[in-house]
Amino acid sequence: MATGLVLYSYWRSSAAYRVRIALNLKGLSYEIRPVHLVRNGGEQHAAEYSALNPLEAVPCLLDGDRVITQSLAIMEYLDEMHPELETALLPVDARGRAQVRALAMAVTCDIHPLGNLRVMQQLEAEFGASEEQRAAWSRHWIGVGFKAIEAMLVDSAATGRYCHGETPSMADACLIPQVYNALRWKLPMDDYPTIARLYRACNELEAFQIAAPEAQPDAPQSEK
Repeated sequence: MATGLVLYSYWRSSAAYRVRIALNLKGLSYEIRPVHLVRNGGEQHAAEYSALNPLEAVPCLLDGDRVITQSLAIMEYLDEMHPELETALLPVDARGRAQVRALAMAVTCDIHPLGNLRVMQQLEAEFGASEEQRAAWSRHWIGVGFKAIEAMLVDSAATGRYCHGETPSMADACLIPQVYNALRWKLPMDDYPTIARLYRACNELEAFQIAAPEAQPDAPQSEK
């Protein structure tokens, strides 16, 4: 088992949540160093962290002297660095990899950027959007993305107990945190039965349970 991995994380960051799931699925040990995205204007903007990650965002993974940013890049890095481990985050065949990447990117490229903290803060600061308006914004864009993902999953013969087959993949690591966000914003899941089923199946696994926001060391006590 590899040691020395350090993950800069925030308990409720869905991007960091993805990487925690991936690390757990790979069976890799890691240290979490919390970065509070709200306190004191956001610890991600502090000079020390900005020097480490100029994007001023989480997650950020340290592997020795290597610094890896962006959740998808981190997950593929883990898979490529540790092919000997039993759980593969990407399938071995090109078509399977394309399907898993497409599902993952539907979350990370199409849904998540429209609802992340920076966008929500800007909606409030620039346009005076209320909390309910920001919630409605999130529900709308998550719903648009989930409609497409549901169709992709239903259309694929490879959809099984998980997004692709009978073992969880990078697609599941991306989808489950986004469902967590959807439930947080009170998006009804009735129109997305396959996504809801996958959410239940994944959360039966320890790798997902110990990656959950409420299980993190920096989660407020009221959330545990």
